[in-house]
Amino acid sequence: MTSTPARWALALVMSAALMACSEKPLPTKASETKTPGLSLAEGAMKFLEVEAAGTRRGALSGLIPGRVEFRPQAYAAIGAPVSARVLSIEVRPGDVVRKGASLMVLQGGEVAGLRSSLTQAEAKAAAAEDLLKRQNEMLKKGVGLEVERFEAETRAREARAELEHARSAVAMIGGGSGDRFSLSAPSAGVVIAVKASVGAVVASGGEALIEIGDPSKLWVVAELPESEVAGLAVGRQGEIRVPGVDARFEAVVEGVGKVVDGERRRLPIYLTLKGASPKLTPGMLAEIRLTDATEAALSLPITAVLIKDGSRRIVYIQNAEGKFEARTVRTGLSREGRVSILEGLTAGEKVVVRGALLLDAEAEQLL
Repeated sequence: MTSTPARWALALVMSAALMACSEKPLPTKASETKTPGLSLAEGAMKFLEVEAAGTRRGALSGLIPGRVEFRPQAYAAIGAPVSARVLSIEVRPGDVVRKGASLMVLQGGEVAGLRSSLTQAEAKAAAAEDLLKRQNEMLKKGVGLEVERFEAETRAREARAELEHARSAVAMIGGGSGDRFSLSAPSAGVVIAVKASVGAVVASGGEALIEIGDPSKLWVVAELPESEVAGLAVGRQGEIRVPGVDARFEAVVEGVGKVVDGERRRLPIYLTLKGASPKLTPGMLAEIRLTDATEAALSLPITAVLIKDGSRRIVYIQNAEGKFEARTVRTGLSREGRVSILEGLTAGEKVVVRGALLLDAEAEQLL
């Protein structure tokens, strides 16, 4: 924003320029491109800097901060399926485990009952299946009744359902016998954290006891201001530097978030690393540089863009007669003192990149 003293100074310079102007009097408000344009006296021109709108193809943008994270499918948080007491912990943070490996042994009062229920359900299902088999054989021989066969089939169906339920309950508990059971790794990976101690009583549905992640499935997550995501799309190339391991990687934008943070006004983007190093660890800071879009990116110094009427972005172009005309533009990413222009300009047009406020004292600097 421009301070009040600065605005008065600009107004005075502008007034002097208008008095010395040999053309017709300037309009009091900035004109759009359909008007004849504004003129300045030669003495006032020294306060302006004009530059041809240029393109940069394949250049890298400024640094975007990010962090290394596990992909959602590469992370597992294992908790207790029932209330129990921790008897032993089989792993430590940093251990590499295979799928199905025992992580922790617990003891729970419900466990013995669930296993007993499974044994009873298996016996009941076996008896029901045997009875149904006999009824089918008797009916074939002509000595059985259809109503008895139907009753035996109903009982067998109920027994199968009870058995399936009991098996599911025991499967959630895991391996072991009696009232003891073990938590097993659902997938191969590295133990990230152990959040329990021997002797602790844990509850079903409580905090995860052990966290496991697959270090081969990482990506980089960054957040961009919503004003800078215009033109950003999946497939955008980039480069990532991870200072913690002093390494650089090629990267590509794999996903762009769909929901803007309501408070910070930022949108997440997700990047895939090419040839990720085993030294990378989730949580490491990353520095991201995105290349310009596949098409050549039109850009200007950020000082060239003014804000009009609170939200409209404008620039002043110099036409063939040397006059200045206001032009509405749509801006994109702004990095390292330059802003990309998505609509409103073509390459080669002459744009006022410094001193544009002399032409429009009612506008505000984008900076």
